[in-house]
Amino acid sequence: MRKEEIKRYVLEYLVDESILSSTVLETAITVPTDNTFELKRLEMEMNKEIRLKEMEREREREEREREERERREEKAREHEFRLKQLELGVIKGSDPKIGLDTGGFDVSKHVKFVSKFQEDNVEKFFNHFEKLGEQLKWPRDKWSILIQSNFTGKAQEVYSTPSIEDSMDYDKV
Repeated sequence: MRKEEIKRYVLEYLVDESILSSTVLETAITVPTDNTFELKRLEMEMNKEIRLKEMEREREREEREREERERREEKAREHEFRLKQLELGVIKGSDPKIGLDTGGFDVSKHVKFVSKFQEDNVEKFFNHFEKLGEQLKWPRDKWSILIQSNFTGKAQEVYSTPSIEDSMDYDKV
């Protein structure tokens, strides 16, 4: 028997035994026809398909979010890696900005302290530079790199004529 038929028989028995009033039978659910069962079954199938599609859309959305999160994390890792490479380059003695071996000394941070070169006060310029280098404890082998960045005019021409080894020696410059 179907559930609805069993319910109906139980209700009829309870009314016959005067446990329930006869109005309960009138309000009780009638036994559905076969068409009603088929409609209910189709409705359930449609609801199931809708839920499956919603679940699929949610899964696709979560997948896109995961992929985007992974892309952002990968970019962050690449950025961190590049920063570490730069840090290690400085620690190992290469200045990535200018491509020189600076022995861990960042020339770009100190060059701003060097005053502008003036051809009419050469002696004064070098005396000031040497005092500054001693006070700031710049490595002497980096002095020629620091000083040449401010040369102009004839001093720049003169600096470019000796060999690379000689131009790196401050005493020769």
